[in-house]
Amino acid sequence: MGMEKNTGKTETLNFVLRSLKDSIRVSLTSIGIDGEQKDQIFHTSKPEISVYPDTTFVTAEKLYPLRHLTSAIIDLSQRHTALGRLITAKAITKGQVVLAGPSNTMWLKEIITTLLHTNDICLIDGALSRRSIGSPSITDAMILATGAAVSMNLDTLVRKTDFICRMTQLKTVENNLATKLAVIEKGIYAVQGNEISSLPIPSMLMIEKYKNVLFSCGKRLFISGILTENLLKFILTLKDVSEVELIVTDFTKIFSTALTTDLFIKRGGKLRVVMPTNLIAVTINPFAPSGFAFDSARLHNALAERINVPIYNVKNIL
Repeated sequence: MGMEKNTGKTETLNFVLRSLKDSIRVSLTSIGIDGEQKDQIFHTSKPEISVYPDTTFVTAEKLYPLRHLTSAIIDLSQRHTALGRLITAKAITKGQVVLAGPSNTMWLKEIITTLLHTNDICLIDGALSRRSIGSPSITDAMILATGAAVSMNLDTLVRKTDFICRMTQLKTVENNLATKLAVIEKGIYAVQGNEISSLPIPSMLMIEKYKNVLFSCGKRLFISGILTENLLKFILTLKDVSEVELIVTDFTKIFSTALTTDLFIKRGGKLRVVMPTNLIAVTINPFAPSGFAFDSARLHNALAERINVPIYNVKNIL
C-alpha cells in the first residue's frame, strides 16, 4: 500500500516478487491499475511490474495484451470491470505486466481464495486511497510505502507516515466482544459490557441530526462504518472526552484527520479496533517525481525515531 503515488510501491512489490520467486508459488493482482510505464500526472517513467515464470497474475482483458511476456490463460471471469473481464494467467517467461484487478473488495476476497488453492501467497498491489484492501478481513499483512512524494518537508512526511502506522497498531477490544462485533456490517451501537444496543442513527454522515441520542446508552460506541472528522469534532466539544471510547472495525475505517484524531486521544478519548492490522514493514523512496530528494539515511533515521516496524529502502538491498 502506498501513502501516495510515486512512493516506491511498485519498486517494493518488485523486490518482494524477486525475493520470493525461487522459494514459493506466488500469485498477484491489484484493486486498481498498476504497472503503467508513465505516471499519468507527472509524465515521468515508472517501474513496470516484473513477474517470473510460474507466477499467477490476474488483470483486466483490455490490459492483458500489454504484457511483455509469454503466459497461459487459466480463467476468464464472467463478471466485468470497466476494463473488461478479468483474466487469470500463469507466466511462462519472465517479463512485465500491467495490473487491474477486481472492482470491489468482495470480489477481491473471492479471487484471493481461488488463487490460494494453487499458490502459497497472494500479493495485492494497492494504495491508501483504496485502503479497504489493507483491512485484516481481506489481507493477512501489509507493507506501507512512503517517501518524498508525500511531502518535501521531512517533519510533515514523518508525521503523516507515523499517523498511519499508529492507526494500524491500535489496541483491540476484548476477544468475546470482537467476535460479536466482527459480524456487524451496518449501524452504530452502544456497548455496555458484552451487551450491544443498536442506536437509531442511520449514518455517521448524519451525526448533526442525531447528537442527542449518540451517547444515550453510554459512552462506549461501535461504529461499523467510517469514523468521520465531524464526529470527532463534535465529541471534542464535550467536557467528558476522556470517558468516550470509539470502536471501529479496523484502521481502514478511520477517515478523520491526524490532527483531530490525535487531539481526541490526547484529551483521553479511546480508539479501539475489532481486528488489528499486521503492518510488517515500511519502505521508503527518498525521491519525488519533481526532482526533489531526501538523503536516504536521514529519511530512514527520522522515521525510525517514530515508527517501531522495520524500515527499508529496497533500492539499497542487494
